Amino acid sequence: MAFEDEERSEMNDEKTTKEETPAKGKGGFPFTIARRIVQVATLLLFMAPVILAGWGLFGLFGAGDDAVATPSGFPFYGTLSSSSLFGITLLDPFAALQAIVASKSFALDMLIGALPVLVVYGLVRGRVFCGWFCPVNLLLEIVDWLRGKLGIKVSERVLPRHVKVYVALGVLVLSLLLSFPVFEALSPISFINKGLVLGSMVGGVTLVAIIVVELFWGHRVWCRSICPLGGFYEVLGKVGLVNVHIDHEACISCNACKKSCLCDPEILDPAIAGDDGIVRAGDCMLCGKCVEACPKQALSIRIGRS
Repeated sequence: MAFEDEERSEMNDEKTTKEETPAKGKGGFPFTIARRIVQVATLLLFMAPVILAGWGLFGLFGAGDDAVATPSGFPFYGTLSSSSLFGITLLDPFAALQAIVASKSFALDMLIGALPVLVVYGLVRGRVFCGWFCPVNLLLEIVDWLRGKLGIKVSERVLPRHVKVYVALGVLVLSLLLSFPVFEALSPISFINKGLVLGSMVGGVTLVAIIVVELFWGHRVWCRSICPLGGFYEVLGKVGLVNVHIDHEACISCNACKKSCLCDPEILDPAIAGDDGIVRAGDCMLCGKCVEACPKQALSIRIGRS
């Protein structure tokens, strides 16, 4: 009898533990799968004109006597910094801003080229670029997976997340003083994107340094705290119309959303505490991982700022 009572007690304790431990979020839109598709499709989109023209990737092309097409002659061609869509120039706003201050002149054509991109990200949410289009973010999610497989433990936060805003300001000041776009000469984004399309090696050392830091020192140090482009889009993200919303009645404060956040777990605190109905911080990149992680489906992504 004593043995049966002990066994029954252990079963009850196990049941209680399972009830107290929230299950992983289920159902809803598969944001991670959708992001992977968009991230890979973005890389393929920039590669397509080069391949269709009969050239090779990484800036290579086959020599021959026959004339070959020019990639720039296709309806779309370019990189994440500068592209052409049906003859309309589209520029990365931060790259354009660096070029303008570096040249110390008012460049109306650059402002016009950057305006459509600025409006789209401004209306949606600035850092949606980081979550859905940036190739470095895709690579660092692979690093996250590798670190987990290797059992390497790193610090969750080593620098305040707002540091990247000041890094962005510093980049603009240096661009002004040195008369060239500083970040464009060091950008790891350029190494991946321009490397595939044009064979550019710019930013390669930066990317290697980022991978080493992410693997052995801190989680998301680059994206959360250092990347100047992320800092620029953090400021822009404060006015985004698409946001993560929370249902306070459904939320059980299990913090599963914070454990999954790619930006910085602290941006979810006001919403979880009941002080706000949305994740208002400009840092949010709408990656959807918090929505997927919530066991009670208390989080959702939709239009609205309240």
